[in-house]
Amino acid sequence: MNLRSFFIAHDGRPQPPWRILLFLTLGAACILVVTVALGPVLQKLEEIVGIGGTAAAYATTIALLLAHWMTLRTYDQRAYVFVGLQAEAARPPVLLRGWLLGALPIAFASFLLLAPGWLDVVPSEPGSWWRAALQVSLLLLPAALYEELLARGYIFATLSEWLGRPIAVGLTSVAFGLMHVPNPGSNPLPIVVVTLAGVYLAAVLLATRSLYAAWMAHWAWNWVMAVGFHVPVSGLSLARPDYQTVDSGPDWLTGGTWGPEGGAIAGVGMIGGLVYLYWRRKPRADGRKPSTIHTNDDIEG
Repeated sequence: MNLRSFFIAHDGRPQPPWRILLFLTLGAACILVVTVALGPVLQKLEEIVGIGGTAAAYATTIALLLAHWMTLRTYDQRAYVFVGLQAEAARPPVLLRGWLLGALPIAFASFLLLAPGWLDVVPSEPGSWWRAALQVSLLLLPAALYEELLARGYIFATLSEWLGRPIAVGLTSVAFGLMHVPNPGSNPLPIVVVTLAGVYLAAVLLATRSLYAAWMAHWAWNWVMAVGFHVPVSGLSLARPDYQTVDSGPDWLTGGTWGPEGGAIAGVGMIGGLVYLYWRRKPRADGRKPSTIHTNDDIEG
């Protein structure tokens, strides 16, 4: 191996590790530029939304979208299908499927906890549910998107091509779990469950060929908890007018202060979703392929 081949692959692109490093460097630079250029506008948006961190969420999302665009137009010249951001991946049926794949597992898990009284719905300070829902949604939408762009966007696609899909899912899911370590109430069990969530969201991406669908699944998961059940999301408490759902069961099942997504029951919901996606992926007895099955082999070129 000569010096050139250490950096440059046979197709003229940088070797995969360097492509990932370049993307991360570009992403960091874009975050700095966007924060400086759009800081006043984003701070005004945060004042309107009324939730801390809104400006940072939008800045990071815009920056990572720019980093994807610049990467795919410069040193790694590919179509958006490589990362699941092609136009057809944003069709309403795909987005709806992604949303349901995110909403149903955590809703199922939460109802399982409500049935025996391990979660209780109690009154809280009066307020407008609709106003709070809009404010929280304006935060959760970009937060879910930038996490998907970082964990299951260009880095995931490059790792899949370089090391194979299983390793890519494993590495990005562990990284996804570790990203949540600084959250309030963090402990090993919630981080393990969030790591499983990374596997689940990767499965949504692979099943739909759409990063938009994974984004919708991620957003719906958080939305059901924060807006529907009024529980913490990864340890973060958001507005809970009129009612809130409080933990009264064992933390290892309910997630404790982390919220239901940090407990074992949430893992059961995701495993059910994975079983469904696997079942949809299996060939039918009549030999026909399931109409909704896609693989990451299609996210190349």
